[in-house]
Amino acid sequence: MSEENESQETEPTDDWDDAMAEQAVAEAGGGEDTAAAEFENLEDTSGGPAGNEANMDVILDIPVTISMEIGRTHISIRNLLQLNQGSVVELDRLAGEPMDVLVNGTLVAHGEVVVVNEKFGIRLTDVISPAERVKKLK
Repeated sequence: MSEENESQETEPTDDWDDAMAEQAVAEAGGGEDTAAAEFENLEDTSGGPAGNEANMDVILDIPVTISMEIGRTHISIRNLLQLNQGSVVELDRLAGEPMDVLVNGTLVAHGEVVVVNEKFGIRLTDVISPAERVKKLK
């Protein structure tokens, strides 16, 4: 078989495409009197990059709650009610392990405790990537 014959056998012709399109229209119940589909204009009308900055300004002022977690534990209500001043609650973390930094309850980073001007702070040691945060939501 020649190369010309092979290409004719493997590539559909324009006539075949037209016939398939007519068949699809007929099966869908349409014909020559079918109205053309109209679609909305999907162009960006926000005014370019300046419009995106304005949209970003809207969310930049939304307040969020940031918290640091040094550990967790599970105890019964009986043991919880027995806690008083001087009681020690054992957590699930070892001394020296990094703390979790949560924003609205979502883990975003790990860090270590520091003291700045007699106030506690946290130095971020590892920031969780957005891709990893999305994986944890699933």
